[in-house]
Amino acid sequence: MKGTKYMRIFEILDNENSLSIGVLLYYEKEKTFVIELQDYLDEWNAPLLFSGIVKKGNYTIPRAISFLWVKERIIPSGRQNINSILNTHKLKEYDEMKFLELSGGRCSQDEMYIKKLDEVPDFVQKRLLHNLIDLVPLRDNNLLCFFVDGSVRKIDLSSILDEPGIDKVMRNAKLYESGKVGTGGYYATFNDSIDIPSWLLYKSGKRIPLEYEDFITFVRKNIYDTADCCYELECTRQNLSYMVKQNQLSPIKEDVKGNLYLKSEVIKNRW
Repeated sequence: MKGTKYMRIFEILDNENSLSIGVLLYYEKEKTFVIELQDYLDEWNAPLLFSGIVKKGNYTIPRAISFLWVKERIIPSGRQNINSILNTHKLKEYDEMKFLELSGGRCSQDEMYIKKLDEVPDFVQKRLLHNLIDLVPLRDNNLLCFFVDGSVRKIDLSSILDEPGIDKVMRNAKLYESGKVGTGGYYATFNDSIDIPSWLLYKSGKRIPLEYEDFITFVRKNIYDTADCCYELECTRQNLSYMVKQNQLSPIKEDVKGNLYLKSEVIKNRW
């Protein structure tokens, strides 16, 4: 897998120990960093910032902590002469990735540096199979998650209450309904502030004998818009509107440009 137009790939190397630490992925559009560590690391040879995570057997570093690693290695945005530095490097605005490249990822605290790669290494590609491609917040705080490897899993959020922020998500319906797939499919995010790692959702979810393509096929073949309904029922839009007002038909999604209906519910009105 090569990096996309909007994703850049860097290997993190430890010069002192002649060791590959892992890979830094940078998603340019979202300005999001994700670090994938080599799975032969332990709490002693992993970077100090990640030692606690590695000790738990996790090697995919959350975006917030990955960003902290980057910030440790670049000129801070609040530096007094930052405008002069930007002018010197012909930069129009502060950009963490550009400063990281300028420094080669080096800092005074260790011997690590970064090297650009053209493709995602095999060990990272294998982990990407457990990343999300889609999710649906269901009722009762259950997430329906679709993963890159084609599997579909249902996760009861109460089973992962130890994860930071989960209790808040479960108590706030609006926050829960904001759930969506995060950058690169690495996490589910709620209001872009509370993240759940995709690997945890994969591990904690109950496998459902359904594939993502099955779900797409259902939507494609079983959702009717207003025009479809009128054709199926051989009626006008006014007739359809009357049926809705009389509770003979209930839209599953309402919009000023038109509603969406379940095909099965529409067909029942022909009986």
